[in-house]
Amino acid sequence: MEKEIVVTEEGLKQLKDRLELLKNVKRPQCIEKIGIARSYGDLSENGEYHAAREEQANIETEILEIEEKLRHIKIIDDKDIDTSVVSLGCTVLIHDLKFDEDLTYKIVGSTESDPAKGLLSNECPAGKALMGAKVGQTVTYKANVGDIQLKVLKISI
Repeated sequence: MEKEIVVTEEGLKQLKDRLELLKNVKRPQCIEKIGIARSYGDLSENGEYHAAREEQANIETEILEIEEKLRHIKIIDDKDIDTSVVSLGCTVLIHDLKFDEDLTYKIVGSTESDPAKGLLSNECPAGKALMGAKVGQTVTYKANVGDIQLKVLKISI
């Protein structure tokens, strides 16, 4: 059985938007580049042609990857989120005891993870440690800088 890809509504929209961009903008632009490069003649020593073909391969690979993800997608519905514990789709306010700072993260699937934007994957070390934790509970995970302790202050949607 294929692994379920868990996303929020926003994550699904981002995947669909990226797929549309690749198919309707990037792919045609790349085909045009290949045509122009082909017109330069000898393809064996044509750097523009080879670069455009490589770009085309990357675009096609990404299209296939997104389409595969969409076949196995599970959308996190806000009404199904249990806020009694840290779970997928919830927003959690934590206190990092090592660095003495409060942080807010939304727990998401790995596909839409972006810690800089406050989106923490349930599969990363911090996310794994937080999953199932309750308000007031302190969890520990290993990081490059040593053990990190996070205290759960608030769980919301």
